[in-house]
Amino acid sequence: MTRHFKFIIIGAGMMGAAAARHLSAMSDGVALLGPDEPKDSARHTGVFASYYDEARITRTIDPDPEWALLANRSIARYGEIEAASGISFYHETGCLLVGSKTGAGASYVGNVLSAGARAGAKLDHLDNAGMAERFAYFSIPEGSEGVHEKSGAGYVNPRRLVEAQVTLAGKNGATLIRQTAACVVEEGGRVVVSTEEGGHFSADRVIVAAGGFSINRNLMPRPFALDVFARTVAFFELDADEIERFSGMPSLIHKPKTAGFEIYMLPPVRYPDGKTYLKIGGDPDDLLLPTEADVRDWFRSGGREKARQHLDAIMRELVPGLTCKTSSMAACVTSFTPNGYPGIGFVPGSERVAVLSGGCGAAAKSSDELGRLGAVLLADGRIDDPAYGIDFAPQFL
Repeated sequence: MTRHFKFIIIGAGMMGAAAARHLSAMSDGVALLGPDEPKDSARHTGVFASYYDEARITRTIDPDPEWALLANRSIARYGEIEAASGISFYHETGCLLVGSKTGAGASYVGNVLSAGARAGAKLDHLDNAGMAERFAYFSIPEGSEGVHEKSGAGYVNPRRLVEAQVTLAGKNGATLIRQTAACVVEEGGRVVVSTEEGGHFSADRVIVAAGGFSINRNLMPRPFALDVFARTVAFFELDADEIERFSGMPSLIHKPKTAGFEIYMLPPVRYPDGKTYLKIGGDPDDLLLPTEADVRDWFRSGGREKARQHLDAIMRELVPGLTCKTSSMAACVTSFTPNGYPGIGFVPGSERVAVLSGGCGAAAKSSDELGRLGAVLLADGRIDDPAYGIDFAPQFL
């Protein structure tokens, strides 16, 4: 038999789980469909998710007003989600945003300061001497300036945030289906979702929130316009003395003089293996993953050695004296829409199949608000929020 729901959310990651929490507070008949994290990534043949990690940068200040609003609304609800779920995921360590005064990063700090002024945020504008005094463990290149956002910024644990959202959706009555969507078809006034495990489910409306796997052409009547890029992150194991020395370290975003060397870095974070690491990301080039099969293969690969070496060199310049001899690496992806904003809307010609995807490298911190917008779309058939200057209409091929 095919079990029927009012709504099915395909993808139990950061946006999908948030959508399930919000939608299940508005309506009954909600199902969240997506597999759990695999035990062995290298041998796993199914789909993956980039939230399989312990830290993602969060900050309220963004030069783009739409992304700033998405972030601020999400961050404002972190405490509520933690309290209601009993799961902690937010670490307010602050964030340091650094740019060069010339070259590729020249306008970055000025744009951040302008955005902060518009938002009424309390920010510290620091020169090289100020950054050296406050953050002695960093070696910031001369000719740089920085903005320190001490409150409302730091990092979230994406695994725990997703766990909290799923927990609250379940408390609201949502059904969690730990299967992988293989095919979505409209028929007989409903939407039928078939899974790789052989399951069949139907709903009045379905939204695809499958991250980079939203390019699977079997999930929507028309292909979603989304470019998925391979990304590599590098990890540096810390010893006890380094953990103590780096205590109080903020998250870091660095846009230097030379293009192609932009990075982000997370402060010391303890991982499930019991070890504590610094993490750095920022690939030297783009590697496009054209198909869903390519995305699966990429996650299984564990990352690119070329990118790891690039990140290793940058880390050792920014944080001199690290005792870790060789960094490790992991694979993730970023997904970009043509306009640089998430796509949230129905597939043209359909009032039943929608998409919620395209994080554009900036959505982890804003995932709760993006999920709320996806929930509103399913419940009301449209998004009508005058606070946003865009309509988030997705583009299709």
